[in-house]
Amino acid sequence: MTERLRLAIPNKGRLAEPSIALLRDAGMLFDEHDRRLVAHVENLELDILFIRATDIIEFVEDGVADLGITGVDLLAESESSLPAIRELDYGHCRLAVAVPMTSTHTTVEDLAGLRVATSHPNAARAYFAGIGVAVDVIPLSGAVEVAPNLGLADAIVDLVSTGSTLAMNGLRPIADVLASQAILVAQPASATQRSAEIAAVDTMLASVIAARGRKYLMMNAPLAHLAELRSLLPGLGSPSVIPLAQEGMIAIHSVVGANDVWALLPRLKAAGASGILVVPIEKIVA
Repeated sequence: MTERLRLAIPNKGRLAEPSIALLRDAGMLFDEHDRRLVAHVENLELDILFIRATDIIEFVEDGVADLGITGVDLLAESESSLPAIRELDYGHCRLAVAVPMTSTHTTVEDLAGLRVATSHPNAARAYFAGIGVAVDVIPLSGAVEVAPNLGLADAIVDLVSTGSTLAMNGLRPIADVLASQAILVAQPASATQRSAEIAAVDTMLASVIAARGRKYLMMNAPLAHLAELRSLLPGLGSPSVIPLAQEGMIAIHSVVGANDVWALLPRLKAAGASGILVVPIEKIVA
């Protein structure tokens, strides 16, 4: 009997809930509880392991899990060579260099010879070494933003989403170390030996990610306006055009970017479209 595929996801933190939501949206049926370490997916030969975010890369590297959901920042910090097989389009943030608002430093070169506190010491050292700036990296766990105020460091390297936490602590960013988001990583041996199973899971997740950024438009219009309406619909390939019972009228179906819908609707109406429906899309398989 083939062993069930194992996917490790964070049990808490900024990637935990979005990861569970992605798996559920992909159609996976499972129960998760605060104290449960493993959940069996009912409709797929897959077990979900709920573990600490910082342990996921090690679990995948050691073969305890075949797949893992982690962040680009965590992969860089671990200095792992695990392949990222899919960007998951959530958990967006950046690892940034920041200094106090009152500091005269405006570039990373200004930090040469100074102290930089961070909870990502490996990524920070690699970044400063890569740009040829020698700094004293001070590893900290948690509350990195307070280090300059406490006199522990002259600058920090920390994760930034909106920048509000930096501002609250009197800090301003001066450079980005790397951009991060959630990614799906695979154990190299599993990627080779169980490629079909992993591809199936990847397809399930990719279909949801693709659908989240799209809407399905349906509308009626005069056939004579087709060319103009087509020019307004840069969706996934050509729109579908269906003749209606009323002579000279057609139905047009198209997939468009979710962020484009509201600017597009008045232009479609002006071009002759009527009865426009905007429908959410559950999955798109390319």
